[in-house]
Amino acid sequence: MPDAPSSPVFLVNAYADPVLVRIEGRAAFQNSGILRDFFDEMQRQGKTRLVIDFLHCTSMDSTFLGVLAGQALALRKKNPPGSMTLCRLGPRNLELVRNLGLHRLMLVETDGGQADLAGGGQALADKVRTELEQAHLVLEAHENLVAADAGNAAKFQDVLAFLRNRVESR
Repeated sequence: MPDAPSSPVFLVNAYADPVLVRIEGRAAFQNSGILRDFFDEMQRQGKTRLVIDFLHCTSMDSTFLGVLAGQALALRKKNPPGSMTLCRLGPRNLELVRNLGLHRLMLVETDGGQADLAGGGQALADKVRTELEQAHLVLEAHENLVAADAGNAAKFQDVLAFLRNRVESR
């Protein structure tokens, strides 16, 4: 496997159908906002089929998974419903997806599949977010996890309480 980039990157092909995303490095709260913004833009453009390639994803956190859950929930509400496919998940990342019940929202390909980014894909460029904007993103992501699977409420109750207090106190 090639060395992971020094900073995490999302490579995308927004012109493919389905839209392709490849994760390079760690997918976490620090870089989840740009992916949520990208997903929102794809929906505005009417693109409702997504494939996410995890081959080079070194790890992921609950905020990132909550962003995926929010997108998958939104895609299900479309008429006709959209779809999100996760492919080439390593054992640990697959375990995280299953433990949070996200495999019931998204197609998880365990036998290969890939996001073919001819030409390497385009790297998403993030914008600077304020501390409050970041707190809103993390709160929304964790609320998405609870919406995806009610069993997640107990797992994230302390995080949700902390974030709600932080957001509401500003």
